[in-house]
Amino acid sequence: MKKQNTGKLKIIPIGGLEQIGMNITAFEYEDSIIVVDCGLAFPEDDMLGVDLVIPDITYLKDNADKLKGFVITHGHEDHIGALPYVLKEINLPLYSTKLTLGIIENKLKEHNLLRSTKRKVVRHGQSINLGKFRIEFIKTNHSIQDASALAIYSPAGIVVHTGDFKVDYTPVFGDAIDLQRFAEIGKKGVLALMSDSTNAERPGFTQSERTVGITFDHIFAEHQNTRLIIATFASNVDRVQQIINSAYKYGRKVVVEGRSMVNIISTASELGYLNVPKNTLIEIDQLKNYPPEKTVLITTGSQGESMAALSRMAADVHRKITIMPNDTVIFSSNPIPGNEKAVSRVINELSAKGANVIFQDVHVSGHACQEELKLIYSLVKPKYAIPVHGEYRHLKANAGIAQSLGIPKENIFILQSGDVLEISEKSAKVVDKVHTGAILVDGLGVGDVGNIVLRDRQHLAEDGIMIVVLSLERGTNRLLAGPDIVSRGFVYVREAEALMEEARQVVEEALEKCLAGKHADWNKIKLTVRDTMNDFIWKRTKRRPMIIPIIMDVDV
Repeated sequence: MKKQNTGKLKIIPIGGLEQIGMNITAFEYEDSIIVVDCGLAFPEDDMLGVDLVIPDITYLKDNADKLKGFVITHGHEDHIGALPYVLKEINLPLYSTKLTLGIIENKLKEHNLLRSTKRKVVRHGQSINLGKFRIEFIKTNHSIQDASALAIYSPAGIVVHTGDFKVDYTPVFGDAIDLQRFAEIGKKGVLALMSDSTNAERPGFTQSERTVGITFDHIFAEHQNTRLIIATFASNVDRVQQIINSAYKYGRKVVVEGRSMVNIISTASELGYLNVPKNTLIEIDQLKNYPPEKTVLITTGSQGESMAALSRMAADVHRKITIMPNDTVIFSSNPIPGNEKAVSRVINELSAKGANVIFQDVHVSGHACQEELKLIYSLVKPKYAIPVHGEYRHLKANAGIAQSLGIPKENIFILQSGDVLEISEKSAKVVDKVHTGAILVDGLGVGDVGNIVLRDRQHLAEDGIMIVVLSLERGTNRLLAGPDIVSRGFVYVREAEALMEEARQVVEEALEKCLAGKHADWNKIKLTVRDTMNDFIWKRTKRRPMIIPIIMDVDV
């Protein structure tokens, strides 16, 4: 008789819950840990000056001897973007499909990590063994090619992780999702299903990517007398393929603009995921050789990002492309929550320049709606449901779907980042919490901007700064010069000379009293200046600028 395994599997989300982005999850069984995905998040509005947010991997560093490798589901930034930063801390082998690895290699090249990082391409249907785990890659569909779900076999049971997915029976490239394999694994008995929740609130099915191709065909037919500029996600290779197909059909030359777009398209072409007819792609400098109505630009900037190519065109600061009246600009994406204002600003700027902007019906989601989620649950038949990928409301909607399909409420776990879910055939419960968090990347600095620096930036952004400069005689602390007041971001000094002069006098009086005492040290002087200025400015303006006293020590 086969001996029942009594060990327990730990599932530890290190990021990716409570938000869209920064997906990274550890699976631990005894002395083996595998890590699924390693993504970044984009900064919130109040993270002034911050470029990227990456997960805090303290737990992984503390357990470095157990780590076996990174297993990556697909090539989107929220699943791979943190890899270059994390690999500098823990060097682990990477396992993913061909296109995903091609995109990751571009990133590793930029960070000089290509030589030091072990990489292995895994095909759909293949399995890899890492420590106590066997991981099988299953074909799914998403808004980027080569996306995979993972069947994670452990001694405690099978966990199916969907990655980001949708069910597309008519994909633009390659095969449809391997529903048969989901069903076969479901028959073996699945311990837990970790399922994408991004569209769990939406009823029905997500439309096939091909429907966008039909829409593009109509747009190209209707706008044969204007230049077309199409903004989409760089990673959506299928969308780019369909734009190229329509352009070829209507005899237009295609220009690709935007660094990330150029990188991904060249990688996808080299690896055979993009089929570009001969003489269709041209360089941006060749545009002048063709009439505008015979060209189409594919560009980044569909989310209103300030530095992306389309935003620069809209703001008239693009070096090579000027928006003309009569141009037709197509946004082939929906705004990610939080980006609506930025997208709206770009649309207004484009419209003001006379461009015709098309926003509707040129995008379909890459995530499963309710009926597709029900299909996966029904095929996999998991004992436990663990909704992943999304904000709390998305996870809750996914949990509701699982419950409606007969999974008991006590077998559904809405986790938070850091929770340690211990799971076996007999039981599942959250037994611990590990340290997690967000590390902010600003320029070349990783983690050197924290809450205190952000708070200072917010303070400066809201109220400005005032610097009070004075010179004291060394030894006697006699006031030799000043106080002089310099202001930035508080008031325009030339129009507030009376206020500045009054502030100077108030500080001077406070200094006289302070310096009259024999033992006035610099800390006390600085404190006096700061408090006096704070009180005065608040009474006069009801504002609190940051006040920095600077004392210079002078020999006479």
